[in-house]
Formats: sequence, C-alpha cells, structure tokens
Amino acid sequence: MDTIFLLEDDQTLGRGIVMALETPGRTVTLAGSLREGRAVLGRECFDLLILDINLPDGSGLELLRQLRAAGNSTPVILLTANDLELDEVTGLEAGADDYITKPFSLAVLRARVAAQLRRRAQPAAGAVTMGPFVFDFDRMVFYRAGAAIELSKAEQRLLRVLVENQGHTVPRVLLMEKLWPDGTEYVEENALSVTVRRLRGKLEADPANPQYLKTVYGLGYTWVVQP
Repeated sequence: MDTIFLLEDDQTLGRGIVMALETPGRTVTLAGSLREGRAVLGRECFDLLILDINLPDGSGLELLRQLRAAGNSTPVILLTANDLELDEVTGLEAGADDYITKPFSLAVLRARVAAQLRRRAQPAAGAVTMGPFVFDFDRMVFYRAGAAIELSKAEQRLLRVLVENQGHTVPRVLLMEKLWPDGTEYVEENALSVTVRRLRGKLEADPANPQYLKTVYGLGYTWVVQP
C-alpha cells in the first residue's frame, strides 16, 4: 500500500487531488495548513509528500527544508502558483524531487506521482536485500516489507556495522568506536543499549523478542537474517 501526504489549503483542489490519486493500492492523507501538516508528519510516515508552497500560516518550502535538515529523505513534489525559474530552482535546491506549477492537469500529477513512487520502490544497485529488509547505505534509505524507515545517524551506523558483519558477534567496545568515532569518553554508559533498543523498535515486529538484532550476552550484538 502506497501512502501519500498532501498539504493543500485549497479545500476544493485538495479533495480533487485526493480523488484523482487514491486507488485500491494507494491512500492519500490531506492536511489544510502548515500546523496540521506538521502534526500529521510528526506521527506518521509516508511514501511521498506533496506540498503546496503558499499556505495561510507559512510555507511548504520551509517545511521541506526542515524535513531535509532532520534527515527525512521521503520524495517531495512541490505545488505552487509561482512559475518563475528562480522559484523552481529554489525548490529543487531545498530538496524537492519534482515541481508542478498551478494550474496543472490531474493526469500530469498522477504521472509524476507514479514516477516518484516507482523510483522509491526500486533500490539502488548497491542496496542490500536481506529477508524483508532493503538497506541502501549509499543513500541512507531503509525499508522493511516495502515501508520506509527513518533512522538516526547512530542507528544507521549501528545497522551498517552489524549488517557488514552478518552472522558474527560484534563486541560492544567496537560498536561504541564505530558509532561515536570522535571519542567515547563523554558518551553515556548505556548509550549503545539505548541505540540498540531504538533500532529494534523500528526493525523488529516484536522488539522484546528480536528475530534479527540479537544480543550475545557478555560480548555484544549480532545480525541474523532468518531463512
């Protein structure tokens, strides 16, 4: 199931876009203001974001910048009434993947949306596929059963070390050095355990009984993919 988030303050246009994009295999969540949009994005993850730039309480462009600064790599299509080349360049430089100027054809929007969803569904050539997971460490994008997963920098480093040493126990001291390469003397004692717990919460169906990220008591951790 593909999930799309739409930020559009024009209610008539917003409902029209939802009707045009929703299919049996695709859902669209609509928000009508920047405040509402931030609330939705704070509690849900999506496969694609469609953001109107000009909103009554702010700018979708600024929201895009904030998402990218926070490490959110979800594809974004910008909608705007501005048709100047400078506006398009600004949007793309802020991290947008596509840019559509109003008024636009719903058929064109559907085609652009389909293209972005196909691109997201296709892992890069260097991506690692393991069981239900696809890990693309070059682009730092991660999927479980086709759904995107947002990982912190420490979680990304931890996962990479474990995956690269699949089937082997990685000692805690080595993991500490890899996760905090600038020095561990100021890192709290339980920082690694906290990072492991958070990563399990994002990857494991039952974090209390992990299938993949296993603890080897007294030694460290190992990554095991079930046959």
